[in-house]
Amino acid sequence: MRAVQYESYGEPDVLQIVDIAAPHAGAGQIRIAVRAAGVNPLDWKLRSGLYRDFMPIDLPSGVGAEAAGIVDEVGDGVSNVAVGDRVFGLTVRRTAMAEHAVLTSWAHIPDGMSFEVAGGLAIVSETATRILDLVASKAGETLVVVGASGGVGSAVVQVARHRGVNVIGAASEAKHDYLRKLGAVPTTYGPGLPARVRELAPQGVDAALDLAGAGVIPDLIEIVGDPARVLSIADIDAPKHGAQVTTSQDDHPEIALRHVTELYFKGAFDLAIEQVFSLDQVADAQRRSASGRVAGKIVVAVP
Repeated sequence: MRAVQYESYGEPDVLQIVDIAAPHAGAGQIRIAVRAAGVNPLDWKLRSGLYRDFMPIDLPSGVGAEAAGIVDEVGDGVSNVAVGDRVFGLTVRRTAMAEHAVLTSWAHIPDGMSFEVAGGLAIVSETATRILDLVASKAGETLVVVGASGGVGSAVVQVARHRGVNVIGAASEAKHDYLRKLGAVPTTYGPGLPARVRELAPQGVDAALDLAGAGVIPDLIEIVGDPARVLSIADIDAPKHGAQVTTSQDDHPEIALRHVTELYFKGAFDLAIEQVFSLDQVADAQRRSASGRVAGKIVVAVP
């Protein structure tokens, strides 16, 4: 089968389309014929070597941790899915950008949802649910989200609003109308963030999430007042300030996947797809992801 791999750290040009043996579903797993796979910032951060000391990987490496497609193989012990079902989920290690992928956690694609949306849904669903739980955001509280217009940010805003949390989202001014549509109160990045937030939330802020890794942890701690309720998924130095950092998934991510599909079915959740690339354009997809100007999710379609 065709798959994206790279043999060394480097620029996007190290990504290659190679022919490798198709994987098979093990016990408790399923295999899908991939139709779409999500592009996430972690993909290019791993490929570039930015995280080589923090998250070393074995080379050659595949690319991508989430995919959607049609089940074509069911492993032993799996009873909630059948060959031919449309599903999305999380892949074994980094193997999503390929014609076939093995999923370790999955959910059925709701009626009316495209493969492109489903292909970009698993990571944002799991991450948004996990980090909101880690900062214990609950109804009536106010949450600041830095990087609110990206894929994870969009999911965080919608899940938080469904929980009854008030959200202030920091993003470039061009993304403010988009954030308003999601239910967030927008503000801009950069110096003076604490003062701008105080104007928007004079009653105070209860928790904050850094999704961009832009060195804002000290500002967020100043805004919240409690470093334990400040968390980053992008700044590995956050614990030096007393804040949390998280990169690992929950033990049962399928719970989050099913929850978000339920919200989608109710019309309470949507995932904006900013751009769809082909498998041969995966380098361009990662360049776009690394640009920091993304509103919604980038997806790679697999024929």
